[in-house]
Parts: sequence; C-alpha cells; structure tokens
Amino acid sequence: QVRLVESGGGLVQAGGSLRLSCAAAGSIFSQNVMDWYRQAPGKQRELVARIVSGGITNYADSVKGRFTISRDNAKNTMFLQMNNLKPEDTAVYYCRLIGRQGDFWGQGTQVTVSS
Repeated sequence: QVRLVESGGGLVQAGGSLRLSCAAAGSIFSQNVMDWYRQAPGKQRELVARIVSGGITNYADSVKGRFTISRDNAKNTMFLQMNNLKPEDTAVYYCRLIGRQGDFWGQGTQVTVSS
C-alpha cells in the first residue's frame, strides 16, 4: 500500500508563488509515474503536470512556463513549483502515483489565488 500526503497549499495573491510537495510512503517501486491534478469548484479534475521516473515531464497548456514539476526519487517526494499564479489556478491540488503497486491519490491541498 502507498500513502501520498500533499502539503504547501494556501492563499496567495495573483502573481505570487507556491511550492507544493507530495510525500509518498509505503512500498514504492522505482519505476512509476507521478502526477499533479487539480479540481476547481464545479469543474472536472484535470491533469496539471506529469513526471516519470526518468525525469521526463509534461504540462497542461494552461500552466506551461509557470509551473515546474520535479521529484526526489531518494526521498520519494514530488514537487510542484507554481509561479505567476492566477485566480483561475484556484483549486484543490492532488498528487497521484501510478506504478506496479497500483494507482494511488493523495487527499488534496487547497490553493487559493486572490485577484
């Protein structure tokens, strides 16, 4: 079983920055995919960024150039650096791990961007 715990959310003004963390605990194999998703009120959950074990990354068009996903494999931790935040980035942010051990989600962390 894998447990994911997000942290780092909060309230920030437009143009500000936040850094989210996702710590993974449990039986984690080295080859996996880790994602950041977000869900705004009344909207579907959407993929924000993805990073695979080798370090290849992908981003949603809406966050390209502003968000950076990274991971520390030795510490089983993933990060999302969010710069130049906009009110439309307001959402609950979730991390996800997909690997041989299964498909796991964190509980989410709220990010609120005020205009």
